[in-house]
Amino acid sequence: MNGTSKMMDFLEEPLPGVGTYEDFNTIDWVREKSRDRDRHREITSRSKESTWALIHSVSDAFSGWLLMLFIGLLAGSLAGLIDISAHWMTDLKEGVCLAGFWFNHEHCCWKSNTTFTDRDKCPEWKSWSQLIIGHGEGAFAYILNYLMYVIWALLFSLLAVLLVKGFAPYACGSGIPEIKTILSGFIIRGYLGKWTLIIKTITLVLAVSSGLSLGKEGPLVHVACCCGNILCHLFTKYRKNEAKRREVLSAAAAAGVSVAFGAPIGGVLFSLEEVSYYFPLKTLWRSFFAALVAAFTLRSINPFGNSRLVLFYVEFHMPWHLLELVPFVLLGIFGGLWGAFFIRSNIAWCRRRKTTKLGKYPVLEVFVVTAITAILAFPNEYTRMSTSELISELFNDCGILDSSKLCEYVNDFNSTKGDDLPDRAAGPGVYTAMWQLALALIMKVFITIFTFGMKVPSGLFIPSMAVGAIAGRLLGVAMEQLAFYHHDWVIFSGWCSQGADCITPGLYAMVGAAACLGGVTRMTVSLVVIMFELTGGLEYIVPLMAAAMTSKWMADAIGREGIYDAHIRLNGYPFLEAKEEFSHKTLAMDVMRPRRNDPPLTVITQDSMTVEDVETIINETTYSGYPVVVSRESQRLVGFVLRRDLIISIENARKKQDGIVSTSIIYFTDHSPPLPPSFPSMLKLRSILDLSPFTVTDQTPMEIVVDIFRKLGLRQCLVTHNGKLLGIITKKDVLKHIAQLANQDPDSILFN
Repeated sequence: MNGTSKMMDFLEEPLPGVGTYEDFNTIDWVREKSRDRDRHREITSRSKESTWALIHSVSDAFSGWLLMLFIGLLAGSLAGLIDISAHWMTDLKEGVCLAGFWFNHEHCCWKSNTTFTDRDKCPEWKSWSQLIIGHGEGAFAYILNYLMYVIWALLFSLLAVLLVKGFAPYACGSGIPEIKTILSGFIIRGYLGKWTLIIKTITLVLAVSSGLSLGKEGPLVHVACCCGNILCHLFTKYRKNEAKRREVLSAAAAAGVSVAFGAPIGGVLFSLEEVSYYFPLKTLWRSFFAALVAAFTLRSINPFGNSRLVLFYVEFHMPWHLLELVPFVLLGIFGGLWGAFFIRSNIAWCRRRKTTKLGKYPVLEVFVVTAITAILAFPNEYTRMSTSELISELFNDCGILDSSKLCEYVNDFNSTKGDDLPDRAAGPGVYTAMWQLALALIMKVFITIFTFGMKVPSGLFIPSMAVGAIAGRLLGVAMEQLAFYHHDWVIFSGWCSQGADCITPGLYAMVGAAACLGGVTRMTVSLVVIMFELTGGLEYIVPLMAAAMTSKWMADAIGREGIYDAHIRLNGYPFLEAKEEFSHKTLAMDVMRPRRNDPPLTVITQDSMTVEDVETIINETTYSGYPVVVSRESQRLVGFVLRRDLIISIENARKKQDGIVSTSIIYFTDHSPPLPPSFPSMLKLRSILDLSPFTVTDQTPMEIVVDIFRKLGLRQCLVTHNGKLLGIITKKDVLKHIAQLANQDPDSILFN
């Protein structure tokens, strides 16, 4: 029997595992898209053969929309469950409802006969002091309520960190930096798995209820992406193709923002602007569909929530004036400064956490931060209430029926028309509220630095908005009082006469919230749209745009990275930022490996290496793949083969193909090489060979190479000279090169 008769193409039928990726590796976007095109062409051609094949073709085309429906339903349902549970457990720190312990404070008092001003003091709701000692007045009652508040906060946060540490370490943090990295093609197995989803859902409720300076909005994006990843397994089209799965995850991220803010359009724009790496037009429409389904599902699941379709609905009675753009821009400057300060401080703290013993004690860190937060928060009513309630109150435009201290002005009802109130002199309640808000601002600014990044689910949207809303309300009241006492000044005389309703402090709070959120995240268009959908204030888009752009410019002047990009770099994820420009004059030969004095490039020849030779290369190296050349002498490039595919193919060949031994020749050509009849069976592995690996010449400018890596999503690129293989550039090499040119530590890029 000669060698030709013994040859066998072992991979005529695909093997399980071939074409998949190992953990902490980058997918091959070009190959994944090519595989999907081949699959689609095959389905289309078969659809003409039979009715069943036509039905299969139609169902394949419709499966994407069906998957979006499932994602929207599941994400909206989980968000509703989280919302209801968090409201109840937040109020549990202060008391319990006698009519039903499962009611939160607001729902408990719905059927009460108390007056409007005393609506929060219904007999059905009892504080812990009333429940334990029978009354809620006096120093002892205050201390008891204080103590119960701190105990519940510690219990919730400790339970959250223990669940994360014990069952799902990936459930901590915001999740958006990792989502951005995964959407760029990186594999982090388990990050979007079922255990992460279950634990993140539970611990998110606990973390928010503990009163820590964090929000649930960022983690809801992670929750929605977990839903998308899990539901992808229902459809072969998405289960077996990593690039198609990332299209689904982009839509899931939009659904996550939609349920977080009730902002479907803003969710789609957020996914497009902030997290997505590959976003074709069909993904845009599917994302919007998923976001809409998620938003309406949330509304159906949580019928006890705000009856309006927006989270912080505002109804300001007066339009803004052109001259008010000056304080709005000042709020933008404040937001940019706060964003840059927060990012630098938080990254420094997180780096200290990772490099010192502090990182070994996450439970102790959560305990200490929660204790400090609860002790400082309880005496101040604006830090004791949930952050969402605080923002809602700060956005509020004072009316006649408002009983908040922020609305305790010296009354002048003679000039009142309907619900409109003119600018008035601030009463004692307003001044008290200003001092409390100033203290709340200081606390929020600093405590959020230490909270974000702890080993519990922690979002940054709402805390950032709270900082900006407080600063905006303070500035708004200051402007209001300035206009009241000095209406004859030049800046006010043209549009703000005595007794007129011309300054709206709630608008300043809204603009400040947008400014601080923009300063931290560097969002622009999506931020403005989210704020519009949050508040329903379409006529205030120009002030929001002015503040958002000013905030971004100011923050970018200090540091180019947003908080999520900074955490990506801190964690060493291989993420190639598409927004940054590469302006250095280096060439591909300056970055490729091997470098000078390095060992020669590890290659596999197309038809002259044995199974043992290839296995030796695999065991002695850790590379993700190997170039295949004609011979060691010519170094002419034939293709590229992945390490994982080689291992799986050889293992299966040894088990299932007769005659495959260590001395068997592996060949990647169509025809087997001529060998003596006494040679053992040969193994043909042409099916796993990438015959069109992306190549550049050694003189290609790195500016072009970086652009190629970004736009095509490459994991590696081969460098040639006159067709001869010289070296290889991986995504990690590109990132290390960029880090070196920016005077950063290139070894901070941790993963392959």
